[in-house]
Amino acid sequence: MLTLYGIKNCDTVKKARNWLEQNGVNYRFHDFRVDGIDEKQIRQWSKTVGWETLLNKRGTTFRQLPDSDKNGLTESKAVKLMAAHPTLIKRPVIEKAGIIKTVGFDQKQFGVFK
Repeated sequence: MLTLYGIKNCDTVKKARNWLEQNGVNYRFHDFRVDGIDEKQIRQWSKTVGWETLLNKRGTTFRQLPDSDKNGLTESKAVKLMAAHPTLIKRPVIEKAGIIKTVGFDQKQFGVFK
């Protein structure tokens, strides 16, 4: 079964969830705000897809960070920031059997889940 990680009120997560439901794909929803996310898992994801892919630099949370947090980003620093502020994680993250299948929502990529 797939696990979709995200935040309930995120528009992109809503689109992904709707697509999965309309296409009859079984999944479990993991809400970062309700269920949390630990640094160990973020580090594992970062090793798999790269912290640059995982870190959402377009969102409000990133823009509101102090410049000292945004400047000189490294994998270690980015992982710690995402653990402290899960809304910095690009959404949704789709995982199956412990392996990330996709980050973000692209209807073409989601076709593999049918």
